[in-house]
Amino acid sequence: MVDTDAFGKLELELRRGVLVLATLSQLRAPRYGYELRQALADRGMVIEEGTLYPLLRRLETQGFLTSEWKIQDGPPRRYYAVNADGLALLKKLTESWQGMNTTMHRLLQGD
Repeated sequence: MVDTDAFGKLELELRRGVLVLATLSQLRAPRYGYELRQALADRGMVIEEGTLYPLLRRLETQGFLTSEWKIQDGPPRRYYAVNADGLALLKKLTESWQGMNTTMHRLLQGD
């Protein structure tokens, strides 16, 4: 029987490893935080605000995202989008993910 606490911690580690890739994939067009959370959740990647916003700030500080405040229908919102360096990172991470996914498929199938 699998210890549910141990499983939860290990599953969280797996999710953390893909959050950057998932986030970048949804920022090809500018989105504000809540909108991004919804887009990720709609595709099966639920992410908490306390995880998302520090990740966005870190990616911006690292030079992979741009952001700007916009006032549209409602309160001011900070919109994030990948820049050229972010698109290059997304491409490299996607290639790496696809390679790991292929390898894991072979390993899990016993090939």
